[in-house]
Amino acid sequence: MSKISKKLLESAFLSRRSALAALAVAAVAVSTLSVSTPAFAEDKKELKVGIISGEDEDVWRVVVAGAAKKGLTIETVVFNDYTQPNEALARGEIDANAFQHLPYLENQIQQHSYKIVPVGYTAVWPIGLYSKKHTKVTELPDGAVVGVPNDPSNEGRALRVLQNEGLIKLKDGTGILATIADISENPKKLEIKELDAGIVGRSVDDLDAAIVNTDWALKSGLTPENRIAQEPVADNPYRNFIAVREESKDEAWVKPLVDAYQNDVVKAEFDRVYKGTGISAY
Repeated sequence: MSKISKKLLESAFLSRRSALAALAVAAVAVSTLSVSTPAFAEDKKELKVGIISGEDEDVWRVVVAGAAKKGLTIETVVFNDYTQPNEALARGEIDANAFQHLPYLENQIQQHSYKIVPVGYTAVWPIGLYSKKHTKVTELPDGAVVGVPNDPSNEGRALRVLQNEGLIKLKDGTGILATIADISENPKKLEIKELDAGIVGRSVDDLDAAIVNTDWALKSGLTPENRIAQEPVADNPYRNFIAVREESKDEAWVKPLVDAYQNDVVKAEFDRVYKGTGISAY
């Protein structure tokens, strides 16, 4: 073999060995990256949280400010109706939401197969019976027109308020998703009108009375003076909570998010904003 051929062969061998070494380094780098990525995802410091427009925006401004002091950046994404926050969470457009109680979420899961779970309670708003025409439940006349929210979880909740006040009776064994079809007794022959939760409060002037969620009551200009009955607070199953996708429930950012809400500073702002109509539930 000539000296030139030998040098060419040695050069080719070195080039091949260098290429293999480079590939090995690249493989190690990729392996390291794949191990590190999930840890980075779990420890992320920027979150998007879906909330409903209105008074809760003031509360979450305090949550956001407190979280920022601890290195957690929260961006609130504001929605105008109850269906959007779960859709956005399921699609991965937001990391969490805070607007619903368990009966509502269970109904949404039944309809849409969402994999969404609660991770920390926020507050409860006892639903009430409001009227601008009558000051007591006993004043409601025969044939009174009473509005109730038409979404499944809140309609059942509203009908139980009417039952607690002796105005109607539901069939035995009726669950929390009761509808007007489950009414077995209606001695006053009430006309019960099913309306959108966001509309029923604004319709009180045209009704004898209406069951209105507290947040919508505030938005509709109703006051505690207009409330003639209210559901019990003790053992209330309608506590609201922060929710995340099931796959995220054990990630490292979940607890700091919940802690950013569950503290005395946020509670003070909550009490200021809701003026006693809502109650912290953690």
